[in-house]
Amino acid sequence: MTSASSRSIVLALLAGASALVVVHGLGRFAFTPLLPHLIADGLLSLEQGARLATWNYVGYLLGALLALALSAPARMRVALPVALLLNAALTLAQGFTEDFQSLLGLRLANGISNGLVFVQAPALVLEWLAQHRSTRLSGLIYLGLGGGLLLSSGVADWPAAWLDGAQRWWPAAALALPLALLSAWLLARLELQPQASATQQPATALFDRASTPLFLAYAGAGLGYILPMTFLPALAREQLPADSALLSGAWWWTASASLVSIALWNRLGARLGDRRTLLFNYAAQALGVAAPLLWPGALGVLLCALLVGGSFIGSVFLTQRLARSLHPHQGPRLSAALIALYGGSQLAGPWLAELWLARGGSLGQSFLLGLAALLWALAWSYLVPHSPTRKETAQCPT
Repeated sequence: MTSASSRSIVLALLAGASALVVVHGLGRFAFTPLLPHLIADGLLSLEQGARLATWNYVGYLLGALLALALSAPARMRVALPVALLLNAALTLAQGFTEDFQSLLGLRLANGISNGLVFVQAPALVLEWLAQHRSTRLSGLIYLGLGGGLLLSSGVADWPAAWLDGAQRWWPAAALALPLALLSAWLLARLELQPQASATQQPATALFDRASTPLFLAYAGAGLGYILPMTFLPALAREQLPADSALLSGAWWWTASASLVSIALWNRLGARLGDRRTLLFNYAAQALGVAAPLLWPGALGVLLCALLVGGSFIGSVFLTQRLARSLHPHQGPRLSAALIALYGGSQLAGPWLAELWLARGGSLGQSFLLGLAALLWALAWSYLVPHSPTRKETAQCPT
């Protein structure tokens, strides 16, 4: 291992963070604040929006699985920049079609490219940081996810009065394309050294008595968070008066909370241990999903935005770190397996919401499914054994 300059580390983190802005903030989650506008424009119905979200999550799962087959460094060098640039191009393409079947195909392809980049870009940066003795900084990559959510709020709401229908994707594409080029260029500069010792580590099963409860909890987390992260702005339009600031502000609060909470959960994990902190995290998410049911209106919507937005990224890196503390020699396999599981459980949320809406149910009532899933996650997390040592957990990559 060698030490790297501060400038090199910043550029490496920028490479990974900007990739997450492109594929997750603008390519994926811009759909959430855009959905109420697209429904108001008559481009989509709420049921069609749920179907588009489902196909996007199917693609995300396929992309995460594809990343396993393309995980060799030589393949990653080609697949990662291609998927990153393709994702930005797909965001742009959505701005030029109003045909629903075409949108289904575009959202599916968007999900595939997103899943591949979301696995490979952080993994590449993490490995580079580890080789340069900076592993503990890897959590900062996820600032790109929080920042991307905040950008998605802006590109959906700020130009809303001047755009209509499919044109509403144009601002997201205008940011995604140059950021994708920047990220692809920076990622190409990250040279990895062969790790001969990595192949000498003992192989262990991914699923055992220690890790299985963590995997089961993470499946619940994927299903639990995805309903508010897909439909909260649409729910705000159902529950709030037409002049409420939260009609456009709910997603802004969600994005802001996600950005500022990353350091909080990281610090709590270091002080309390990742397992105990994960229990608090899932409790906060569950209360957030329940809030619009317990307090319909402005209070419930705001609490949902703050608690879910402010905790779901924390559950991602807390789970990754906890998994690595249980199986410290299986980082790449664990990362891909957890992301694939998370993606698989996510796709069930919009699909079940679509079925419920088609049978006359309300969007708010469908949040009960998310609440049950997060209570499931909380229960299984309690059964995860304690990490070997707090020091080891704190040093595990995020």
